[in-house]
Amino acid sequence: MGPLLELYRYPQISYGPFDFSLRDKVQFPSLYQLAPKDSSLHKGVVLLIVYFEWNWIGLIATDDMRGEEFLWEMREEMGKNRVCVSFTEKIPVSERRHTESQETFMPRILISSTMVIVIHGDTDSLMILRYSDAPIFLTQKVWIATSQWDITMRPLYRFGQNFHGALTFSYLVSEIPGFKAFLKTVTPSKYLDDILLKGFWVSAFRCPDQAENPEQDICFPNASLETLPLCSFDMNMSGLSYTIYNAIYAVAWALHEMLRKKLEKSSVGDEKYLILHSWQLHSSLKNTKFNNSAGDPVFVNENRSSEAQYTIMNYVWFPNETEALVKVGQFVPQSPHGQDFTICKDAIVWGWGHSKVPCGVCSDSCGPGFRKTPLEGKAACCFDCTPCPEQEISSQMNAERCTKCSEVEYPNKQRDHCLSKVVTFLNMKEPLGKMLALMAVSFSLLTALVLGVFVKFRDTPIVKANNRTLSYTLLVSLIFCFLCSLLFIGQPTTATCLLQQTVFAVVFTVAVSSILAKTMIVVLAFRGVRPGSRIRTFLRPRVSNYVVLLCSGIQVIFCGTWLGTSPPFPEADTHSEYGYIIIRCNEGSVLAFYCVLGYMALLALGSFTVAFLARNLPDTFNETKLITLSMLVFCSVWTTFLLTYQSTKGKAMVTVEIFSILVSSVGLLGCIFIPKCYVILLKAERNTLEQVKNKGDSGGKILCEARPYTSSFGNNRLK
Repeated sequence: MGPLLELYRYPQISYGPFDFSLRDKVQFPSLYQLAPKDSSLHKGVVLLIVYFEWNWIGLIATDDMRGEEFLWEMREEMGKNRVCVSFTEKIPVSERRHTESQETFMPRILISSTMVIVIHGDTDSLMILRYSDAPIFLTQKVWIATSQWDITMRPLYRFGQNFHGALTFSYLVSEIPGFKAFLKTVTPSKYLDDILLKGFWVSAFRCPDQAENPEQDICFPNASLETLPLCSFDMNMSGLSYTIYNAIYAVAWALHEMLRKKLEKSSVGDEKYLILHSWQLHSSLKNTKFNNSAGDPVFVNENRSSEAQYTIMNYVWFPNETEALVKVGQFVPQSPHGQDFTICKDAIVWGWGHSKVPCGVCSDSCGPGFRKTPLEGKAACCFDCTPCPEQEISSQMNAERCTKCSEVEYPNKQRDHCLSKVVTFLNMKEPLGKMLALMAVSFSLLTALVLGVFVKFRDTPIVKANNRTLSYTLLVSLIFCFLCSLLFIGQPTTATCLLQQTVFAVVFTVAVSSILAKTMIVVLAFRGVRPGSRIRTFLRPRVSNYVVLLCSGIQVIFCGTWLGTSPPFPEADTHSEYGYIIIRCNEGSVLAFYCVLGYMALLALGSFTVAFLARNLPDTFNETKLITLSMLVFCSVWTTFLLTYQSTKGKAMVTVEIFSILVSSVGLLGCIFIPKCYVILLKAERNTLEQVKNKGDSGGKILCEARPYTSSFGNNRLK
């Protein structure tokens, strides 16, 4: 009709939804649109979706330009808010009043996994949904309808329950004063010429014993519209009616203005001049602006049309088969961000089977401590939840990636936040530190006591026979061996780190080299018994001292080189023990550390080998059997240490080293000196020259029996 009416320049006022394609004044110069602009409707729908944390949405729209535009805007806005489109269905416009399409797209909609579906279109185009068979709707969807769909309109009364719990965006309109009072007084008898009112009355107030017939008499002429159910008549002014109301008043204002101007220009009695033509209304209509009775401004000029404001209504179907539209929120695009969208979640009544907010997601949310893992070939909203790796956390829902804790922090068990690591070290205050320190001091005092016994009984045969100087040196070095373990207890500093390994290496080298010197002197004594033998020159006391000094000096050179090139230093170990920062000494140069240990192991192995080969020499003159046993213990302990040291971390590493120092030192003390202290203190009768000679005779016989060619020298050595 538009092109035909345009021939005579008839003004055309559209009260339907605002259509941007009709704004072209070249093609439609006589068309005026009174409806507000729906350019922000899609934003309001997406805000509602985001508020309830839905992200898996189905879209239904009419198969026309308006529906296509809405789908495009929805996809764009949903993409910005990480909401995915589950499916898109278009309702054929040519089948608006037919049910054939139920066999194609309706089954796909209702059996889909999507719980939330957005519907866009006018009431007429979406009536096909109302014809759907009611049992199919037991899938309990959440429907979101846009402003142009009157959810209360349906072909039959019983279809209302299918959309129970739906949410609709309706135009936010002001209440027109006196409108409801006017509706209460409307009857067909009051408006006899209104044939539409009579037909509506016959349809709404049916006679109980008559079929519906527009020509039949009115059964309830004095009934009131407010008694009708919501599906038949809504006493509240709808957005469409509000636009019609403004359109009528706009025409009235335009006519009033045009007549006023004519009266001002016309002469008295010139009635012909007051005749109005339709094309003359344009000049007044396009500039018309006024405030309606509700106080809202109205502009006929489309360029000044306001943005639509929406009220969010909740459609509720009650068990007594009554229904209502309850306001639960609103969307005002012109308001500041954060105040444009409001909703009362507790006031919403959800659909059948939902006592709380339905879950409209493709995949359940990933809680803190997890991250989303995309599924191949699926939308971004469909994912798996994977726990965060070690040392990483996620503190938010649906985290895309996990974040790593800093070096001084560690994740809690749930891996949803980082905790500060506890700084720790082998402390003297903790039970383990106290026990190790007590053991070190106790054994050092015991060694000092043994040294005191040897000094007191220095002139007895058993002390003399074991090279007093080497025995004193060995005992003093063992005292320092026990005490050097205290350097490993307490918070490491630069000084303690420098002293730990070097003092330990030097004092242990002195101890092992003393044992080596002892063993070599005994073996050389038995090798140098013949007169004129050159070996006898090595039996002088100072030779043993040279051996100790030489062996210890080499170790001192190793340690000096170590300290000069890459010395040990304190460091914070943040990885060895979960939740702790271990303050420990870093060896600096691992090669130097193992060179020091290797040299000490070489001396120990040499002592053990020599002592083992000389284990059958007479016990009265040497202690090779005891040395063999002590070095066996020593080598076993430090071999175990090297194996264990590689597999331990943190405080356990320090504990293993202290324990190895104490055990190896106790092995030397116990195997070499405790048996002699037993003889000196408890068996004094055996610590005499006569007992030594008697044992020497028996020892010499044994030696003669084993090696007859040396029998002539045995008695001389005894003397």
